[in-house]
Amino acid sequence: MKVAPEILSLVPYSPGKPISETKREYGLSDVVKLASNECPIGPSEKILAAMTKALQEINRYPDGSAYDLKRAMSKYLKVAPEKLVFGNGSNELIDLLIKVYCRPGDAILISEYSFIAYKISAQASSVEVVEIPAKAEMRFDLKAMAEFLRVSDKVRLVFLPNPNNPTGVYFSQAEFKEFMEVAADKDVLVVLDEAYREFVRAESYPDGVAQMNTYDNVVVLRTMSKVFGLAGLRVGVLIAPESVTDLIHRVRNPFNVNSVAQAAVTAALSDSDHLKRVQVITWTGVEQIESYLKRQGLRFLPTQANFVLFDAGYEADLVFKELLKKGVILRPVSNYGLPTYLRWSVGLHEENEKAMKALTEVLSFLRN
Repeated sequence: MKVAPEILSLVPYSPGKPISETKREYGLSDVVKLASNECPIGPSEKILAAMTKALQEINRYPDGSAYDLKRAMSKYLKVAPEKLVFGNGSNELIDLLIKVYCRPGDAILISEYSFIAYKISAQASSVEVVEIPAKAEMRFDLKAMAEFLRVSDKVRLVFLPNPNNPTGVYFSQAEFKEFMEVAADKDVLVVLDEAYREFVRAESYPDGVAQMNTYDNVVVLRTMSKVFGLAGLRVGVLIAPESVTDLIHRVRNPFNVNSVAQAAVTAALSDSDHLKRVQVITWTGVEQIESYLKRQGLRFLPTQANFVLFDAGYEADLVFKELLKKGVILRPVSNYGLPTYLRWSVGLHEENEKAMKALTEVLSFLRN
């Protein structure tokens, strides 16, 4: 059977190395995973109680319309329920947007260093990827992206992760407004991917839901995997005009969000104390990690997310493997064209301390 060349050449997404695999491989009993931008604490008692109750009806199919979840998210985001679509993680929603709006030969527009899932989804659908070089400090060049839109008619979707993964950088309200002076008049859908929205502290940040209410061709992605700590349940949400959600509902698989996940997310959205606790732990951890990197003289990018991207000064895969021997998992990002950079997800204070000690020892070993 013939297979499309786009599929044969596709490099699949590589997730962070699991704790269990690291323990087996290196004979370790204590491993700290700071590689996948996960929440460092588990779900609250309120969330666990909701999940336990949902398990009692696990023999039934989930609510395909996600009625309770949709109303809880509607209240949380202050948008109409009809403007929401849930997915099996944001990745499914990215796939569905490309499936609905792109044909083979069309293009998506992204920036250099953007979250790699957009490329993978586009290539799997035989859709071209136009990648605009980033500016200094790996910041998106929205002016250059707008100029490309001005002269090209092949772009159907623009993906703008804000803050971006793996860099942690963001673009401002003023930058986005200038970009939309061109994009608002083009036949494109602008996707603001806000997976790390709840970690943002920058006052100039453009809230995606507000932008969606301002521009007809802006949609927003959010996730329950990060600040809400439900990565294992895989729930993402698309916030969009009804003209968009109607089309996405036509192609999404039925029952794509399981009943336990729906119950957990519904509970999490009302658990503001747990949310605030995660935010404080994250912001304190970011300051802890950035302070350490400054003391070590290591270059890093100031972040608006729950991770810090830094330059180890040596081949990242080598540093990564040496850290594994010491029971610490960070994330090399050489697949983004950054061969000496690693991404450090924020953990608990003692987990960050363990990573600091290990990294200090590894860099001392490599220098000598």
